[in-house]
Amino acid sequence: LTIGFARRFATYKRANLMFRDFDRLMRLINNPHTPVQIIFAGKAHPADEPGKLLIQQVYRAVKDTRSGGRLIFLEDYDINLARYLVQGVDVWMNTPRRPNEASGTSGMKAAANGALNFSVLDGWWREGYNGKNGWAIGTEADYTDYEAQDAADAQSIYETLEKQIIPLFYERDINKIPLGWVKMVKEDLRTLTPQFSLRRMLKE
Repeated sequence: LTIGFARRFATYKRANLMFRDFDRLMRLINNPHTPVQIIFAGKAHPADEPGKLLIQQVYRAVKDTRSGGRLIFLEDYDINLARYLVQGVDVWMNTPRRPNEASGTSGMKAAANGALNFSVLDGWWREGYNGKNGWAIGTEADYTDYEAQDAADAQSIYETLEKQIIPLFYERDINKIPLGWVKMVKEDLRTLTPQFSLRRMLKE
């Protein structure tokens, strides 16, 4: 199971959110029967020092020997690399702190390529998510305490990965086809691709 996380490294996008309980994350991705790899890519604005620190945190996690090579950071992120990522991952994860997400076009591109979105209910995903075409991180609750919001959203990531995403991906029929996963991908393509398009963007 390959999860992609690629975007500008701004602090509100919380690239380090899934590392809050690092031991639990390691247990999830290193299960020999249901292995998971997470690919990170992105850059911070040259003047964004907190964003650069985020990249350092992600890079240190990637280099941690406990990850067994299942955490990956791709350097020199650009539009060409992004094209391969939105085409190649199984799940596109997006973790911005609500309500700061303006749109989320990378998630739209991933959806058009059959990747399932796993995102906070903000930006485009608040409109696109229907409960059957991907997964939500957290709820629509409004927080004044960022620490409480981050803790709740991180817990949601672990719970959803463990109880929904990973089991669905590895549940296969006698022909080794993940029928439940394929059904969700079809729902993704049916509901999201016609709804979020360049035609609509230009029109609006």
